[in-house]
Order: sequence, then structure tokens, then C-alpha cells
Amino acid sequence: MKSLRICPSALIQLAAPTVLGLLMAVNVSLSRPLADTEPGKCAGADHVFSGYTAQNPPAPVSGLPFIDANGDQQRLEQHLGRGVVFNFWATWCAPCVREMPQLDRLKALLKPDGIDVVTISEDRKGVPLVKKFYRVNEIKNLSVDIDEGGKVLRDSKVRGLPMTLLINAQGLEIGRVQGISEWDSKNVVAFLRRCLKPS
Repeated sequence: MKSLRICPSALIQLAAPTVLGLLMAVNVSLSRPLADTEPGKCAGADHVFSGYTAQNPPAPVSGLPFIDANGDQQRLEQHLGRGVVFNFWATWCAPCVREMPQLDRLKALLKPDGIDVVTISEDRKGVPLVKKFYRVNEIKNLSVDIDEGGKVLRDSKVRGLPMTLLINAQGLEIGRVQGISEWDSKNVVAFLRRCLKPS
């Protein structure tokens, strides 16, 4: 019985398409996260926010649920595909109270850009208290979201209020802002559009 002999050049010709296909798949899988992260888009954050800390590399956010005004569970993963400005606040926190009207205006400004503004209350009295606060302070754009028991706060390693996480469209935290900021100012709005707007 004769053994089958294959010319080395024929082997290369047969293997080339397979190797090329594998290389292309690896290239796509490696280049996509890099393109999605685009670190240059968020450069200069420390000049925009006084209490900014970059998350390098970007990290997954909490998957724990919080509740909305109807008592239904919500999760950050529901915002995948959109940038998110995720703010932790409470009615007993004076700087937080000062920020809320600005965050309310920010939500309306950024919505057309594919960026959501989510404010999660740490108030123990929950939905009724936050609804009253919104009514008294004419907060019209923000939804009522409550962090029952502070679970999302702890899972996000938040040490004080106000704290705002900047989350890209892939659901990764790219940085956080500790303390108050002028959220509806021109330079902050321009930065958030550049940094968080989905590609």
C-alpha cells in the first residue's frame, strides 16, 4: 500500500485560508474592545471634574438590582448600548440636593446623544420621600430609583455622597466623580458627549 505524500507547498496552500481566517477572527476580537473603550475620548476629565478618578482599565459595574417608582427591579445592564451618568445621592446630603436640578437638566440635554442619566437614592424612606422631593424641587426628567439597603452602593465601593459613575455603552465604568459638579455646564456636557456617546 502506497503512502500518501503531500508536497509542502500544497500544504501551505491548503492551510493558508484557515490560518488567515483565524488571524482575522483574533484581530476583530482584540480590536473591538480597544475601539469600544477609546481612551482618548475621555482624556482631560481631571480638568473638567475636581474629584475625578479614572478606572483603568474600564471595569464592569454592579449587576445588583435597584427599584423604580413602581417597585419593579431595574439593573444597569438595561442601559447597555448607551452611555450612563450614574449618580448616588440622598435627600439628607446637601451637595446632592444642590446637584439634582442640574442632573435633571443634564438628562434632557444628553438623551438625544444616546446617554442616560440615572440617579439612585440612598434614602431609607424610599419612593414616597423621593417623589415628594422631586415634586417640591420640580425635578421632571429624572426617574425615581431607590437603592434598597444600599446594596448597589456597597457593591460599587462607594464611600461617600454624592458619587457619580461614568459608564460607557459596553457597561464598563471608565471613571467616577466624587463630590459635587456643575453637571449642566457647557464644558461638562461637551466632555460627557465626547466621552460617553456610543460610537
